[in-house]
Amino acid sequence: MPYPEMMIHGMRAELASLGIEETKTSEAVEAAVKNTDGTLMVVVNSVCGCAAGGVRPGIAMAFQHSAVKPDRAITVFAGADIDATETARQYFTGYASSSPSIAFLKNGKLVKMFERRDLEGRPPQVIGQALAAAFEEVAEGNEAAAA
Repeated sequence: MPYPEMMIHGMRAELASLGIEETKTSEAVEAAVKNTDGTLMVVVNSVCGCAAGGVRPGIAMAFQHSAVKPDRAITVFAGADIDATETARQYFTGYASSSPSIAFLKNGKLVKMFERRDLEGRPPQVIGQALAAAFEEVAEGNEAAAA
């Protein structure tokens, strides 16, 4: 049974306020993957403490302080958007399901992954810096592909 929307609304809003698009259905995830030119960041949001204390604030820091950002960013909520989360995770080939997690896709292919173990216990500043570096790393791949 999914988490009640009333319980997770604020957790969703933290990412939505950054312009990260909520994808609550499998179809919405598939459409985002198929209709994104460049880099797609996929955030698997969660109710856990590491999402609240580190991941969501770290994402906010990265978005606020990075000159380079993904071309598009979406989120699914583990434990709430059950089908959408499963669909997103199908793109994370070679990685076990974990939440929270953050993936970067290009043309539907995984190019960078942050699993829970990469995020858990880290302060927002560290996560923000790692994401900002990932934004640049993945963007450089976009430029190389365009050249």
